[in-house]
Amino acid sequence: MPDNESDLLMQVARTLRRRWSAAYAPMGLTPHQARALRVAGEHEGLRLSAIADALRISPRSATEVVDALEKGELVNREPDPTDRRATLVSVTARGRRTLDTLTEARTKDADEFFGRLTDQERAALRDILGKLTP
Repeated sequence: MPDNESDLLMQVARTLRRRWSAAYAPMGLTPHQARALRVAGEHEGLRLSAIADALRISPRSATEVVDALEKGELVNREPDPTDRRATLVSVTARGRRTLDTLTEARTKDADEFFGRLTDQERAALRDILGKLTP
């Protein structure tokens, strides 16, 4: 077991990423695609640049992720009426259903993964991680 905080945190992050990959695979989604779908679902009509910023990825990578979601008929792209150079991303009805399934799977997995912690430990973890998140 790692003996410093950063290594422990990275180990937890890798474990969660593997679990999420397994949970999203039956839906045909990668973790990046699932995150992008969640972001698009939270803010209707988002620009691609806003999705890239929210995911902390390059605009080109965001385009590739949204391309895959669009191919799966989970999102639509429409021209931005206020800026013809920009594109807005909206979640389709199929995307909403997938988002509901994804949220359910993620909640179930989080309850299982973090279930080893007491409610008090979970609250403390949220507080600590909140302090570390910019």
